[in-house]
Amino acid sequence: MTEEFISIGEIVNTQGCRGAVRVLPLTDFPERFRDMQMVYLARGEERWLLHIEQVTYHKQFAILKFREIPDMTTAEKLKGALLQVPRSELVPLPDGHYYIFDIVGLSVYTPEGEYLGVVRDVMRTGSNDVYVVRARNERPLLVPALKAVVRDIDLRGGRMTVALPEGLRE
Repeated sequence: MTEEFISIGEIVNTQGCRGAVRVLPLTDFPERFRDMQMVYLARGEERWLLHIEQVTYHKQFAILKFREIPDMTTAEKLKGALLQVPRSELVPLPDGHYYIFDIVGLSVYTPEGEYLGVVRDVMRTGSNDVYVVRARNERPLLVPALKAVVRDIDLRGGRMTVALPEGLRE
């Protein structure tokens, strides 16, 4: 089985003339770049290992300098590429917390076993996330990610059990 890679950043531009790049973090843990020594650069199906020499932060961006990228001309070719890590290197989450990419794609059922659809997206709101569940041609069902509603998440089984509050579903 091949290792699964997870995107943690996207190179959006160069930074300076010495080959550094500006990275938009795609992670809830942007400080993780500071502790990393290497990262995979992915473009399409191709992936290369790069060694991180220096990390700084500016506004919402991480500025990374790679050993293999000597100048701005070389760095320009990296625009749009993704920075990835193997799943095994993800920051561990506390019990009961899940990565969004693990939630999207789960089949959703009621406690009685009624199929409601598949999680197609996760909306980040100020108070709690909302799972966008859609069955084939039906309009989306918005399920609040609350312990009172989401009764069980079985990542291995690919399913989520939800007890919908009165009025959420017609």
